[in-house]
Amino acid sequence: MLQQTRVETVIPYYQRWLEKFPTLNHLAQTDEQDVLKAWEGLGYYSRARNLLKAARIIQNELSGKFPRELIKLKKLPGVGDYIAGAVASIAFGTKTPALDGNGKRVLSRLYAFREPVNQGKSARILENYLMELLPDKRAGDLNQAIMDLGSRICLTRRPRCGECPLQSLCESYRQGAQLEIPVRTSKRPVPHYQVVAAVIRDRNIVLIDKRRSGDLLGGMWEFPGGKVERGENLADALVREIREELGLEIHAGKLLNVYDHAYTHFSVEVHAIECEIVAGKPQALEADAIAWVPINRLEDYPMGKVDRLISRDLLSTH
Repeated sequence: MLQQTRVETVIPYYQRWLEKFPTLNHLAQTDEQDVLKAWEGLGYYSRARNLLKAARIIQNELSGKFPRELIKLKKLPGVGDYIAGAVASIAFGTKTPALDGNGKRVLSRLYAFREPVNQGKSARILENYLMELLPDKRAGDLNQAIMDLGSRICLTRRPRCGECPLQSLCESYRQGAQLEIPVRTSKRPVPHYQVVAAVIRDRNIVLIDKRRSGDLLGGMWEFPGGKVERGENLADALVREIREELGLEIHAGKLLNVYDHAYTHFSVEVHAIECEIVAGKPQALEADAIAWVPINRLEDYPMGKVDRLISRDLLSTH
C-alpha cells in the first residue's frame, strides 16, 4: 500500500483492510470487486489485483505457505526487486538489499554517486553498495533505517544534514553537493487529454460499465466514454465513443461538470455530459460488463477518482 502513497494516507486503509481481510485465506476467497472497493481511493489499482492474485497462488498452489526465497517471491504477481528484498529481509531475516526511492537518495548522497538513479544499471550499483553495508543478521533493520532516513532526514529538496547520523560519512555533504544528488534523467512532458464521459440515465437509474481487466483501472466501474480525438468537438467525440463502446446512438445534452485528474504518466480533463439514448440497446462491446444502477447505489461499485466524483455529483442533485 505504501508504494507511491504517503504513510498518513495509507494508515486508515491498512486498518480497514486488516479488519476486512484478517488472514491470507480471507483475501484469497474474496471477490475482486470487494477487493477493489476496499482499495478505492488509493489509486494504482493493479496493486490490489496483484495482492488478490498472489494470495490465491499462495493459498491454492503453495499450501498457504508464504515463500521465503527471493527467486520464489519474485514469481508472485506484482513483486519486484524492492518488495522481494523488503519481505525477505524484514520478515525472514535474509541478508538482501531492499532499495526504494528514499534508499536510493540516501546511498547516492552517501557515496556521491552521480549516475542517473532512474536507470536500471544504477539500481544494480546502489544495491551492491547497500549489500556491502548490510549485517549478516537483522539486515531488515538496516534496510528500514535507510528508508526512514530518506523519508525523514535526507529529504529531496531540503535535506536536514545537521540532524543526520551519517553526516561525517557522507561524501555529498563533504563536497557540498547534497542538492545536486541524486541525478535523474529529464522526464518527458506529461501528455494532457480531453476526455468525455456519458451520464445516461432513466429517471433515477444510470448506465455504467466495467473496464476490461487488462486496461488502466481494470475491473473498476465507470461512466462510459473516452478521449476526444484531434478535430472532434466534445459532443461528436461522445457520440462516437458510446457507439463504439456500447452500440448506442445518443444525443449529447448539457454539461454536468468538468473534472481534472493527474495519473502517473498523463493528465486528463474529463467532461461529464448528460445524454439521451436515440437508438439501440446497450451492449458490452468494449467493456467486461454493463449495469443500470440506482443513483443511490453507485457507492457500492468500485470506481476511480473521477467517476466517483461524477457519481457523488449525481447523488447530490438526485
